[in-house]
Amino acid sequence: MCTVVIDVAGPDTARLLAVRDEDPLREWDALGEWWPDAHPGVSGIRDRRAGGAWLAVNPAERRLAVLLNRADVVDLADDVAVSRGSLALESVAGRSPIAPLPMHGFNLLEVRPEGSRVLSWDGAELRETPISDGIHMIAHDDLDDSETPRIAAWLPEFRALGPAADSADWNGEWISLLASSALLDPEDDRAIIRDNRPHGYPTQSLLYCTASVTPAGVEVDYHALPSPAHWDH
Repeated sequence: MCTVVIDVAGPDTARLLAVRDEDPLREWDALGEWWPDAHPGVSGIRDRRAGGAWLAVNPAERRLAVLLNRADVVDLADDVAVSRGSLALESVAGRSPIAPLPMHGFNLLEVRPEGSRVLSWDGAELRETPISDGIHMIAHDDLDDSETPRIAAWLPEFRALGPAADSADWNGEWISLLASSALLDPEDDRAIIRDNRPHGYPTQSLLYCTASVTPAGVEVDYHALPSPAHWDH
């Protein structure tokens, strides 16, 4: 139940804030080049258990991808499901998923020179949603889904900040707003910094990244939270 806020400004420019929710017992490695043989030049946040990535970036090709979970509409046994951790790595190499997929549901956000988009898999259908210019938000449902409480609560607030490209400190402004959102109880379904256990999932917010992809290059900043589901900066 991760969260991404993204501001698209043309086909080759995007700025984003991504918050990762995961089981705190599932260890990970901070942003780094963990796949030098299979994916040279690619940096990402590595899941130690399966070896894949939650967020990956290929600076040379100005590609970035973030993986978010999504509910299945059909049953897929865990013992036959393939890890989704390869998706972000393959995406930034220019290889997007093709249905059918032996994987649980996901939203894969892709920032590419050709334009930003979300690929959504629910176990039965793979859908593409192009991301138009402006500020958008996605979690475990559709892009800008007003039925998702955190999107309904915070998308208007991010949009009220104005275009990120017009600000000299857009990431500071977005992080300040994220800090404001953390005044909510992490169990509140409107929260971005979250404790999802009351909602039936073992996941909690563990880290966040800000990133910019522009014709001038790619920048990613990684920040681990001091403890799961808690903001204390």
